[in-house]
Amino acid sequence: MVDKDSLRLDAVFRALSDPTRRAMLRDLAGGPRTVGELAAPFEISLAGASKHVQALERAGLIEREVQGRVHVCRLDARPLHAGAEWIRHYERFWTGRLDALDALLRAEDARRAAAKPAPRKRAPRRKKP
Repeated sequence: MVDKDSLRLDAVFRALSDPTRRAMLRDLAGGPRTVGELAAPFEISLAGASKHVQALERAGLIEREVQGRVHVCRLDARPLHAGAEWIRHYERFWTGRLDALDALLRAEDARRAAAKPAPRKRAPRRKKP
């Protein structure tokens, strides 16, 4: 059984998987924008932009308010927290693994250095007459 939080996280990552939607979120971080303003930097129709906005809405990343014929979108970054927490879990996992690898490599270096014979001293060279 899939829980509600898992479905929300799936929607967030699905929304973030598209570069156009990520750019739209970046624009919305600067303040509210109309769907037309969100579409302007891209070679897409308003219908295409609206589909991107709907994906962002499904993920809970934006709120859309209709003002007559104009749709104004606002960023709601709260769902990004769940994604960041999910990523942090794996960051801790890999940091632990890399720290363990570092310790093993340092121990191996120390073992090799201890087992290495001391360098022999060379006799001084004699000057030619």
